[in-house]
Amino acid sequence: MTSTTAVSLRRTDLPRLSVSVKAAATVLAIVAAVALPQLFHVIGAVSGRGTALGVAFLPMHLPIIFVGLIAGPAVGAIAGAAAPLASFLLSGMPMLAVLPFMMIELCAYGLVAGLLREIKLPSLVKVVIAQLAGRVVLTVATAVAVFAFGSGNSIAATWTSDLAAGLPGLALQWALIPLAVYWIESLITKR
Repeated sequence: MTSTTAVSLRRTDLPRLSVSVKAAATVLAIVAAVALPQLFHVIGAVSGRGTALGVAFLPMHLPIIFVGLIAGPAVGAIAGAAAPLASFLLSGMPMLAVLPFMMIELCAYGLVAGLLREIKLPSLVKVVIAQLAGRVVLTVATAVAVFAFGSGNSIAATWTSDLAAGLPGLALQWALIPLAVYWIESLITKR
């Protein structure tokens, strides 16, 4: 690959974001990643579905992947790692046993989405790549935990059951995140 080809893969139309904008984006993403699951849990409780809506629609993932694509890898990774911890401290969810895995997974989503920010690819492709990378990192973290602590959980069974349960959430991310990225990028590139 020549240097000319490598340069053409980068977007040059995105402005550099200031530290204050990145800090605000981080805080907003964390707030959204804490608030959205609570909203889904309330709707689930009212509808009699319990926590199933949160499991199905993966509401914590939406703002983390989005902020990575908009504000870059540091913001995505920090928001991804901090959001589950903030949620746990405020609401007790996710459960303590799941917390480190969610922090690792969401950090990976935000980091990878952020690394893809300036790459010339359709936003939908970026979302799918971030989703896959986050799942791979989660699988590796789960495998390490299984081998280190001797848990009897099957990694493949967990991966496929989580994937099946979260299909509506994946579809929601495919639909909403590219539209939101397009809208925000059109706003910031007009300035």
